[in-house]
Amino acid sequence: MIYQSFAELYDQLFDEDEYQNWFEYTQKEVDLSHKNNWLELACGAGRLVVQLAQHGQIVTGFDLSEEMLALAEQHTRDAEVAAELIQGNMLDLSELEQFDVVSCYADSFCYLPDEEQVLQSFSEVYKHLKSDGQFIFDVITPYQTGVVYPGYMFNYQDDRQAFIWSSFEGEDKYHVEHDLTFFTKVNDDELFRRTEETHFERTYELETYVKLLEKAGFSSIKYYADYGKAEVDEKTTRWFFSCRR
Repeated sequence: MIYQSFAELYDQLFDEDEYQNWFEYTQKEVDLSHKNNWLELACGAGRLVVQLAQHGQIVTGFDLSEEMLALAEQHTRDAEVAAELIQGNMLDLSELEQFDVVSCYADSFCYLPDEEQVLQSFSEVYKHLKSDGQFIFDVITPYQTGVVYPGYMFNYQDDRQAFIWSSFEGEDKYHVEHDLTFFTKVNDDELFRRTEETHFERTYELETYVKLLEKAGFSSIKYYADYGKAEVDEKTTRWFFSCRR
């Protein structure tokens, strides 16, 4: 399910300002003057991996999708930076070493289907952080899944491809469904191949995330809105967390 046909088009269309916002939040929370051993979890196409490596961090990019990792390898090569790229599931980090920092953005934890797996992933992160290691991540809020997303639609078209993204309310306000339809030109005779994917996201109340982080072992937990620039309120669409082991 996760970003198969979507990978290259996702990378092309994603708002680069978002990567800059995530990086600025990262700079706010982590001292980048120190060369940290860093795990970028669910790294996707590796845009943040590149930025971190360019700022002297020793970065490992980790993602479930081979397609995304292929793009990440291309971006690191184009930027002439070094980074280790590993395919794997965030529910099992047992083959990895310990890190000074683990980051995970783009609401990647919201693709896990239930609290049990969120807790399992948080616990894996905790086990793979060094003493006083730092964990920074974001998730979308129930306001985003229950109010903003339902009815959302995004369309894109060029000479070679077309893309339709429609979002629908799920079984409750914490759940949203994204239907993705791709039309890709096969050759020059105007034939297009249609591909469909469905992505599901689930989130929880803020207090639930705090409880799961505490259960995983984290004792210092801070959270913000607006990339760390504001306090949370009832219309916050994305929460940003900064936790210490």
